[in-house]
Amino acid sequence: MPQTMLPIDNFFRAAACWPERTAVEISTENEERKISYYDLANQVNALAAAIQAVDPEPQSRVGICAYNSFEHLLGWLATYAAGKVWVPLNPRNGRSELDRIIDLTEPSIIIFDADCDKKFGLVSAHLLAGKDGKTAGRSNSNMATLIKDYAGSIPLRQPVNADDLQAIKFTGGSSGTPKGVMQTYRVFNSCIASMLSAFGFDCDDRHLLAAPMTHGANTMILPIFAVGGTQLFMGQPSPSTILDAIESMRATAIFVPPTVCYMMLEEDQIGVADLSSLRHFIIGGATIRPDVVALAMPIFNNSMETCFGQTEVPQIAICMRADDWQDPKNYASTGRVTCMTKIGIMDMAGNLLPAGQDGEIVLAGDLVMKGYFEMPDKTAETIIDGWLHTGDIGYIDDRGFVFVKDRIRDVVITGGFNVYPNDVEVVLGQHPDVIECVVFGLPDDKWGETVHAAVELVKQANTDEVALIAFVKSRLDSVKAPKRIHITNKLPRSPVGKILRREAKVKFSNS
Repeated sequence: MPQTMLPIDNFFRAAACWPERTAVEISTENEERKISYYDLANQVNALAAAIQAVDPEPQSRVGICAYNSFEHLLGWLATYAAGKVWVPLNPRNGRSELDRIIDLTEPSIIIFDADCDKKFGLVSAHLLAGKDGKTAGRSNSNMATLIKDYAGSIPLRQPVNADDLQAIKFTGGSSGTPKGVMQTYRVFNSCIASMLSAFGFDCDDRHLLAAPMTHGANTMILPIFAVGGTQLFMGQPSPSTILDAIESMRATAIFVPPTVCYMMLEEDQIGVADLSSLRHFIIGGATIRPDVVALAMPIFNNSMETCFGQTEVPQIAICMRADDWQDPKNYASTGRVTCMTKIGIMDMAGNLLPAGQDGEIVLAGDLVMKGYFEMPDKTAETIIDGWLHTGDIGYIDDRGFVFVKDRIRDVVITGGFNVYPNDVEVVLGQHPDVIECVVFGLPDDKWGETVHAAVELVKQANTDEVALIAFVKSRLDSVKAPKRIHITNKLPRSPVGKILRREAKVKFSNS
């Protein structure tokens, strides 16, 4: 069988080229430490050999349930080096959801940290304790001991095909029951290459792991390792501590969802924190309001960038670089399609549309998933004639810039008019008292649906529902203005901080 370039090979190549360079830097309340590429590669090889000793079967699955930590990174890299299929188990999910994922994917090994001991139920998998191995006697082995026992060992390299699996990652469930997305070696390699091409990372990049490694942040790790950069681990992330860590650790690259950006802008130290080290302040996971781009760009060292993708087409199908995002014409755009992806806009009949016309965003290329795990019908509904249907409405302008408007299912049809929630959110979010908002439709006997919104306000807000509705009406056609605006202390969010429109719709339907 021909040799396939593996995603993990990017790390091992860097370790061979720059063994003394710092691969990982840790700065927490309890630990200050630097790990070289040479030392990290030795630990990865030892742990990978140990994993193969526990389960020698190629392509078997390894679940990892942990918050961001060095041990999480070590287990993740070793899983790849052992030729296993990674199943991320986000500890922010509920126990029932994690148990469902484990039951479905049947990992033979689960790597977990002590603070995740109660996150999932009884399992038949071999339990490998990572960080702080005191796990109430539940673990079968412990990472530090295995690395010591297998020091100097090299894992067996199993022959694989580019279309073999590297991961089964579950969707967030914001558009229905979470589905297991099968990502192949080809997908991972395409993601790494697209990241490097799009963002131009280099050996001076220092990546602050603030967002969960189970999600968007992990896609930046191997591209930055590939060029000899450094991964930075901080303490418990919050908007305030992230700002502190950027300053103290001189981070150059970070990935955060829009909601974290909004909260960072509300922090007292935002005007005085030294953020001059930033080169890639990357927003992903959802679209960010155009007014925030204009406001935040100079605050974050003119380094704001964004990328668009889905679990099905991870992270980097579309990218906006900082230079392009400083043009006001592009504030509402998510950028241009990246080098290994093909994009189109389709109507409901499956016809590709010309520039400027709204339709469904469809994607093709090596970044597209293999399919949904054990869900062939859902796969067939999503990938049609080679095009992956994203479920997002948008358009491409004549310069090639992509504008994402909304999810198809989220469009509000009121009195025969289509109202895109994102259009209303952009305006409502411009009110100085609004931190974040979500717009949705609720059934109405007269209009079919009416537009509603829910908002979180700043601490010293001096506004109310009537004033907020008037603010929107002064800037949009009255048919788009919310009939009700629900003021709340806390909008419903996913485990990674994404606002959940459907949950908001349920929460405020009777208020």
